Amino acid sequence: MTTQKIQLELRNIVRIFDGRLVVDGVSLSLRAGEVTCLLGPSGCGKSTTLRIAAGVDHQSSGQVVVSNKVVSCETFHIPPEGRGIGLMFQDFALFPHLNVERNVAFGLRGSKIDKHARVVDMLNRVGMSAMANQFPHQLSGGEQQRVALARALAPSPQILLMDEPFSGLDNRLRDEVRDSTLALLKDEGTAVLLVTHEPEEAMRMADQIALMREGRVVQVGAPYNIYNAPVDLGAAEFFSDINVISGRVFGSLTKTPFGEFLTPGYNDNTELHITIRPQHLKIDFDRAGRGPNPTLEEGTPARGLVLRSRFMGQNSLVEFAMDYEDVCLKVTVPGVFLPKPQTPLWLSVRRDRCFIFSS
Repeated sequence: MTTQKIQLELRNIVRIFDGRLVVDGVSLSLRAGEVTCLLGPSGCGKSTTLRIAAGVDHQSSGQVVVSNKVVSCETFHIPPEGRGIGLMFQDFALFPHLNVERNVAFGLRGSKIDKHARVVDMLNRVGMSAMANQFPHQLSGGEQQRVALARALAPSPQILLMDEPFSGLDNRLRDEVRDSTLALLKDEGTAVLLVTHEPEEAMRMADQIALMREGRVVQVGAPYNIYNAPVDLGAAEFFSDINVISGRVFGSLTKTPFGEFLTPGYNDNTELHITIRPQHLKIDFDRAGRGPNPTLEEGTPARGLVLRSRFMGQNSLVEFAMDYEDVCLKVTVPGVFLPKPQTPLWLSVRRDRCFIFSS
């Protein structure tokens, strides 16, 4: 397997603004032909990190490296126009006084014939050739996004930085535009840093996700790995609803209402949070006050009463008030499953799909 060339490196980037640590030691590598999503909640420092990579903002310490060349450090700073990096922001930033063709051509170098050929090629590839003479105010949000993408990629940048580029689109259009954008980015072989606060978008677009929280990158990995092996409780709950079952360790075992969990490596009396996503809980029917027998794979079932159930489209979401303590658990079930409130049912926890985190 061929390893793609690293196009952009962020090395221990720190940004302090008005005495507040906004970006705290962020390091990332972007490879040609790959999309890296910088994912995190609002205010975590991801857009500041992107602005530093672009050269729009200057880090307090650390280095920005483009194609093995340092373009910014504490004492040296190449401005954005000297980095050969494409930029695309959530407001698209199209020039209102220029038509589509001239917007895409803006900033291109070379002969008039070469520039025209590149513009025609890019508009064909984003499906906007028929609107070359239209102005931005005459376009829909999705059309403006495609023009902005064509303009960003027209100079053939090795690196493209995208800050929440799909946030202004409605849900149905967003999926369509995401898919067409991804296909074009792959075709161009561009190294992409995409900032988003939406886990679904990161899972859909990324080859690599960098999960950011409070100015730091807490986990980096492929979407499958970061979803199925979260580094901590915060990482697990950022991607979906979770259920948390707490208990304390005694002799490498943690007792819970769902039976004992094997938890080696923790000191006695350590509080652990056994975490499971709603789709990995199993529901069984009540048999005159009894549930199914315990198994090695699913432990001991625990009884709960249905609080509410809702059909969500492809799945049903059922919420339970458990008999033990004051605990509410959520379960998703494929298809339509809408038990009435106060119906007693039994829940089992799949041991192979649990995450275990200490307090």
